[in-house]
Amino acid sequence: MDSAASNPTADISYLRGHEQAAKIVITGAFGVGKTTFIASMSEIRPLRTEEQMTAASLGTDDLEGLPEKTTTTVAMDFGRLSLTDDLVLYLFGAPGQERFQNFLADLTRGALGALVLVDPRRLSDPRRLGESYDVIDRLEELGLAYAIAVNTFPQAPAYSVEQLRGAMDLSPETPLVFCDARDRGSSRDALICLVEYLLARYSEPAR
Repeated sequence: MDSAASNPTADISYLRGHEQAAKIVITGAFGVGKTTFIASMSEIRPLRTEEQMTAASLGTDDLEGLPEKTTTTVAMDFGRLSLTDDLVLYLFGAPGQERFQNFLADLTRGALGALVLVDPRRLSDPRRLGESYDVIDRLEELGLAYAIAVNTFPQAPAYSVEQLRGAMDLSPETPLVFCDARDRGSSRDALICLVEYLLARYSEPAR
């Protein structure tokens, strides 16, 4: 899979010369750790729109393999991170359930790019692999550049980069990194990888 050549809503000229802010979307399938990622990174108390999961979610939200999952994001998560002295990132976490996918188009408006969190435990299950495809396909439809961050859950299968790229059919230029969404340093490295990719991508001369 390949991202669109450019994001018509992204203009990185404002990132150079003085302190400015950039919008980054944190997305991925249901239960991959987006809320945890933003909570570990945000220098302010993160805004959350989590609700307790009830019987109403049965048959709608797939909890297989997620026994610890008791809450779900119903609108978005929000956090703020000063990545450098002159660059502030505003992090917008998108809900992962399929029924909220239409909301993703609104949430990505004006975003510089997206970080897609992936749960490697799902890549071994063909029934659930499509969850990652759906998010990536949607970002490509929207023309938003992205990087992949594989969230290293405990007891998750160990895959090589080549195996992961093959499973998700990623293009060679799409960055793929490993991170622990609970760890601030690890999550920060994933965001730096994404921002460096976006700066290089949007700085390329138009073809």
